[in-house]
Amino acid sequence: MEKDLAADRKTLRGLINGFQTSQALHALTILGIPDLLGTGRRSAAALAEATGCNPPALYRLLRATAALGVLDEDQSQGFALTPLGEGLRSDATGSLAGWVELIGSSNFWQNWGQLADSVRTGETGWRLRHGVDAWTYRAQHPEDGKVFDRAMVSITGTDVETLVSSYDFSPFRTIVDVGGGRGTLLAHILRLNPGSTGVLFDQPHVVETAAELLREQGVADRCRVQAGSFFESVPEGGGAYLLKSILHDWYDPEARRILETCRKAVAPEALLLVIENLLDSPNQGPQTKLGDLNMLVGPGGRERTAEEFATLLASAGFTLRRVVRTASLHCILEAAPG
Repeated sequence: MEKDLAADRKTLRGLINGFQTSQALHALTILGIPDLLGTGRRSAAALAEATGCNPPALYRLLRATAALGVLDEDQSQGFALTPLGEGLRSDATGSLAGWVELIGSSNFWQNWGQLADSVRTGETGWRLRHGVDAWTYRAQHPEDGKVFDRAMVSITGTDVETLVSSYDFSPFRTIVDVGGGRGTLLAHILRLNPGSTGVLFDQPHVVETAAELLREQGVADRCRVQAGSFFESVPEGGGAYLLKSILHDWYDPEARRILETCRKAVAPEALLLVIENLLDSPNQGPQTKLGDLNMLVGPGGRERTAEEFATLLASAGFTLRRVVRTASLHCILEAAPG
């Protein structure tokens, strides 16, 4: 009984102290350590000189992250990335560097610090502290917007292989990515489906840097970039319309408006593909349910069950035809004008 109690307390303490891990990884990444290490090994002293950090303090950070399994420390205070830590390199396939930069940023951190206030009031951390929503704040503070955009590219990049391999996009002549950011997902779809063309649609300040990514992926000649707001209109003429990680940013009234805008553009024979995480049954799926809290303190949206998505889609004139499960947390909800 005492052993069980001690084990429970140890596990609980690990949960309570989880913020220490995320902040340590944030510091490691924004200091540029993963990129400096690359595929080699360097001493703590050399890394301190390269980054301009206090040598003893940097060593303490390095040994802590090595204990987490992100770095490997040898007997001479030399460090190298582990396979796990490779994901923090900015040039790694499926890099999470952009995401860890965001989750350790001051606004993100302060939003979560006000979780109790958000639960009491139902308001986001952005509104409680700044009096505006997340989107307005980022538009007013371009540097914060750039951090967010990099995070979205980062988190999408970890899932593109799984998403594209889980669904056959080849029948669609034109694919419209609504709220598609800089085009990470759409570019990958087009690369693997040379017979398709694309339209990348997002706000002007988001898509202004999309051309570079599309050129790097070799699909710029098959992808048109169009700026606008999905609350007002979306491009017509698509065979498939993508909404990846869009609806969870909004509560039902706003999400319905987005879907209604899409419904005006989606032809009777076209499909709407909603890509989202789905809430699991009671006591299951902590990652998505914690993500739901992130929606509460951040943009002000929510995660949903498959049944809730079906109801939401129906309210905007769509019928949910099927749910395609993938190897990641994301599911593809295939809907048709109904």
